[in-house]
Amino acid sequence: MRQRNLTLVGPMGAGKSTIGRLLAKELGLLFQDSDRIIEERTGAGIPLIFELEGEAGFREREQLVIGELMQQRGMVLATGGGAVLRPENRAALAAGSLVIYLHASVEHQLERTARDRNRPLLQTENPGQVLQDLLAVREPLYREIADIIIETDTRPPRMVVQEILAQLDL
Repeated sequence: MRQRNLTLVGPMGAGKSTIGRLLAKELGLLFQDSDRIIEERTGAGIPLIFELEGEAGFREREQLVIGELMQQRGMVLATGGGAVLRPENRAALAAGSLVIYLHASVEHQLERTARDRNRPLLQTENPGQVLQDLLAVREPLYREIADIIIETDTRPPRMVVQEILAQLDL
């Protein structure tokens, strides 16, 4: 188990980064966040990358990072909410890791992302509708590659981590 990667997928606001950090610490594994790696490499935040390169440019960078990360072993990876959009990413994640889908309702996503200006897709008049539309497209893709599905609504991160550990059957 120690050599297998664990990858967290799910919508923005599901807690992938927070839960990923806690899970990695619990298991003694390296924690990686694909969005943070992209920001470090470009020296720019996600909103600026979206502004300058569009979503397509960002997704290209994301695919490269995920491809590289899946060559490594023994990590917990938090992906961006849209990482599952590209078939290449889904294939790499499914082949290179155990995939855990952190499910969150649109209501909870809105609560958790309300004041976050680092979410370019939500800088709109109706972020709730945007989240609903994104989930309609992405939900089947999350489920397609998920080995484990965990509900995160109203649950503290540590409780979610405990459920993941129980399902990993270590």
